[in-house]
Amino acid sequence: MFKELTKPFQYKRVSVLARDEISEKKKVIAKNGFATVKRIWQYFASCKRLFIFVLFMVVASSALGLLGPFLIGMTIDEYVVSGDSSNLILRLIELAVVYLLYSASILFQNFWMIGIAQNTVFTMRTQLFSHLHKLPIPFFDKRQHGELMSRVTNDIENVSTTLNSSVIQIFSSVLTLTGTVTVMLWLSPLLTLVTLIIVPLMFMGMKWITNRTGKLFKEQQHNLGNLNGFIEETISGQRIVKTFSQEKKAISEFRTKNAKLKEAGFWAQTYSGFIPKLMNFLNNFSFAIIAGIGGLLALRGIVTIGVIVIFAEYARQFTRPLNDLANQFNTMLSAVAGAERVFAILDEKEEMQDERFAADLPAVKGEVEFRNVSFSYEKEDTTVTDIDFYAAQGQTVAFVGPTGAGKTTLINLISRFYDPDSGKILIDGHDITSIKRESLRRHMAFVLQDSFLFEGTIKENIRYGRLDASDSEVEEAARKANAHSFIMMLPKRYDTVLTQDGEGISQGQKQLLSIARAILANPALLLLDEATSSIDTVTEVKIQEALQRLMEGRTSFVIAHRLNTIQKADQIIVLEGGRITEKGSHHELLKRQGFYHNLYFGQLRDGAM
Repeated sequence: MFKELTKPFQYKRVSVLARDEISEKKKVIAKNGFATVKRIWQYFASCKRLFIFVLFMVVASSALGLLGPFLIGMTIDEYVVSGDSSNLILRLIELAVVYLLYSASILFQNFWMIGIAQNTVFTMRTQLFSHLHKLPIPFFDKRQHGELMSRVTNDIENVSTTLNSSVIQIFSSVLTLTGTVTVMLWLSPLLTLVTLIIVPLMFMGMKWITNRTGKLFKEQQHNLGNLNGFIEETISGQRIVKTFSQEKKAISEFRTKNAKLKEAGFWAQTYSGFIPKLMNFLNNFSFAIIAGIGGLLALRGIVTIGVIVIFAEYARQFTRPLNDLANQFNTMLSAVAGAERVFAILDEKEEMQDERFAADLPAVKGEVEFRNVSFSYEKEDTTVTDIDFYAAQGQTVAFVGPTGAGKTTLINLISRFYDPDSGKILIDGHDITSIKRESLRRHMAFVLQDSFLFEGTIKENIRYGRLDASDSEVEEAARKANAHSFIMMLPKRYDTVLTQDGEGISQGQKQLLSIARAILANPALLLLDEATSSIDTVTEVKIQEALQRLMEGRTSFVIAHRLNTIQKADQIIVLEGGRITEKGSHHELLKRQGFYHNLYFGQLRDGAM
């Protein structure tokens, strides 16, 4: 049975290029609660045999739980009332064995159920993480990273907490209720009727509260995700916050989001907190009625004292499952709301599958051609229109234009993070839609302005460009990228551990590591997204030298705000409003005295170069 709790999973790592041209939040559409519970139930299939064993333990514990009070009542009638204690010791031993077995069955069912629950959330978490890697870039462009992290961690943890305790509790409650009512009817139909009077009151109270708490818990989870996303965003951008002295604004916005979470959480917990109180009141009310009416029936000889004791205990057993469900209610609602948010991601369409006829890209020379390419992120707003250009093997093509002109969009289209709405993009004469995405991207490398480093050693971050590279190849790539000298000055050199944001090294050094990673990948196509912006002069010289080595013999596409970095480009493409307005070399564009001419001399005059 232990084998069912340990199933192997495989992960596939992919790299992504974030774009900054769109920003949109997508609301989670809540699904039907029953459908969500049914979907969670399907995850139990991998532990079917173990779950059957747990159910057997639940049946055993429920039966023993009913047997104990019955034996106590019979003991009172047979030994206490009659005064005959000849076999009392034997009966007490029987009671001890019953309650010992009852406790053991509870212990084992909880132990195995925890294993099933952990296996279930392990599978769910793995499936979610794997699915995230298969989603297209637009999905990530439109969502806060922290909000997604909240779904992978907080929401699944809520599901885990519920599965650990609530699943067997539901089954146990059904068995206990059924068994209790059956035995009570057998002992005294009249007292049973009296006991069952409180049931409609329980359901009416629970329904009234449920109608209010369900929406509140969904709102609470939604607000929690928004708050987590804001916190992650603010911490990641702390330098920008401090640079522009926006601490007060950030704190104010945090307070607003935190207040919304507090408000939703307060009312959700308040309403759901009524349930245990209601159950406790009805419990005591039921006990009082049984004691009063049972006493009258005993005086008339209709029932015995032992039967009254059995009914009193069964009344507690009858209401205890409802009490337990009430106590678990907060967790259950929170888990269903969290599961809905998890399934909302799992239901997102994966990155469009390669065409059936798609093939691997053979050895790449590096010829790239755009033929009448148009594309829009949103249907009503075209981003780039009728883009035509040709880049020969080994050429450097630079994209220039104002913010939002479509520069990053072209890089996204080349890498097939998005596909054009019309027109074709060709690499070595092959339409890229006929090439498998993985094969296409294997021949590309990215060097971004905001160089992303994974938590790990410098060696591991460079090796990300080619996982099978040896230590000597990693070091050689670092030398070519002008990164070796600063790496050797670090305490542990190539084994120095970096945090995710590369704390401890400068922005320029991060870019040198990104260049080393690209050199190690040895791509045919190179995509540079503003790779030399906001860098000190000394470091920029090192970066330019490293880039020249990297770009040598490779077809390169470059975005740069400072035009001195692209003067040697074979072709400069000027974009305005999503269209190509100028095209040519640096000197050709200066002669035309158009946008590029004005931008170049404007930067020269302002000292921006």
